[in-house]
Amino acid sequence: MAKEIVNREENYSLWYNNLVTKADLAENSAVRGCMVIKPYGYAIWEKMQAQLDKMFKETGHVNAYFPLFIPKSFLSKEAEHVEGFAKECAVVTHHRLMSNPDGPGVVVDPDAKLEEELIVRPTSETIIWNTYKNWIKSYRDLPLLINQWANVVRWEMRTRLFLRTAEFLWQEGHTAHSTKAEAIEETERMVRVYEKFAREFMALPVIVGRKTESERFAGALDTLCIEALMQDGKALQAGTSHFLGQNFAKAFDVQFANKEGKLDYVWATSWGVSTRLMGALIMAHSDNNGLVLPPKLAPIHVVMVPIFKNEEENNKILEKMDQLKRTLEAKGLSVKIDDRDNLRSGFKFAEWELKGVPVRIAMGPRDLEKGTVEIARRDNLTKEFRGFEGIEEYIVSLLDDIQDNIYNKALEFREKSTIEVNDYQTFKQKIEEGGFLLCHWDGTSETEQKIKEETKATIRCIPLDDSGIEEGKCIYSGNPSSRRVIFARAY
Repeated sequence: MAKEIVNREENYSLWYNNLVTKADLAENSAVRGCMVIKPYGYAIWEKMQAQLDKMFKETGHVNAYFPLFIPKSFLSKEAEHVEGFAKECAVVTHHRLMSNPDGPGVVVDPDAKLEEELIVRPTSETIIWNTYKNWIKSYRDLPLLINQWANVVRWEMRTRLFLRTAEFLWQEGHTAHSTKAEAIEETERMVRVYEKFAREFMALPVIVGRKTESERFAGALDTLCIEALMQDGKALQAGTSHFLGQNFAKAFDVQFANKEGKLDYVWATSWGVSTRLMGALIMAHSDNNGLVLPPKLAPIHVVMVPIFKNEEENNKILEKMDQLKRTLEAKGLSVKIDDRDNLRSGFKFAEWELKGVPVRIAMGPRDLEKGTVEIARRDNLTKEFRGFEGIEEYIVSLLDDIQDNIYNKALEFREKSTIEVNDYQTFKQKIEEGGFLLCHWDGTSETEQKIKEETKATIRCIPLDDSGIEEGKCIYSGNPSSRRVIFARAY
């Protein structure tokens, strides 16, 4: 039997966990709070990584790698930064084990205590800016545009596969500039790269906005983000880009000689996305039959399933499928023939639906005689018969249509789930239903905190576009407000 998953409408959280594990994306590891990303899940991440890496390089960035361990003293140099990450840090105190003198096993060698404790990388600003001090001497060394693909550790107590784990994979860009304007431009450029990736590859409609002061990255002067809406009505922050000002340059004394020969501190940015994007991809599009993958990120574009009664029929069908596979691969598609002879075709259909393969082709002996195949779309579960003639071009076009349809469906859901709310009583009712609530806010952190405490809703972002600019009154305090912001409960 195919692996059944819990109904999404009955238990969204369990449905998500079922999908991640039963579609062979990831599983919990022996280390509490950490995950094993399985080959199929990692194949999706690799496609994300490859595309993002291409986009970074097109904007002039290069890759490097920095240490996993950060001296504890480095974190202390930027006050807001250390305060923001202190509770999540894993600390290395010793460098050696020894045999247990009191019994079997091993214990920490008390004589192997480190002179300075090391932090397992929660983010790399401090180690990178300590390094940049040696690299940057003159304006000719700027801008410095570097990205790294790495793992980070943030010691989470409540974890969920992909969405929040103690260790996760990500990329982090860290750039240095000679002027404030250049750094701000970089911050905005990279959030737009994330927006483009989310929309065009993940088929995920996102809102680009600015975080409030209380929601900013620790140590940043400004944080821009992309926010997406999941099918349960909760928001998910899918990527962030930070303007760091001169905070880290001053903390690590990174100065450069400008064109006038005077010393000045450099201006900095950092930006990143993580394997949390996998969670967004799953929750934004999938259904009760399993994953729904946008073709541009699907590890397998087309799966072919032969239907036969005997070995002779199977061999003839497989021969035709192999021909079709080669012509589709010549079009740049990833194609798999499911020739397992120990499973019924119905089981295979259910399995590939669960894994979200965009197009499924089935062929039996009668289809072979007629010169037709059955084509099933994963996005809307419709089927049709097509002749062999011109089928390669048709499938390429079909995949484009599936990509667009997945995006449009997600956009329609978001628009239907986005409403204007003008009073606090209505807000408390509507927030229980989920979605994006467009509300006036008086701009104070006190009001923001009160609403969060009373409703568990946060300001997801202040949209960068002009759509919410209008005079009004704060839903909580009644004080004047010049624009609407987006409230939601979030992951």
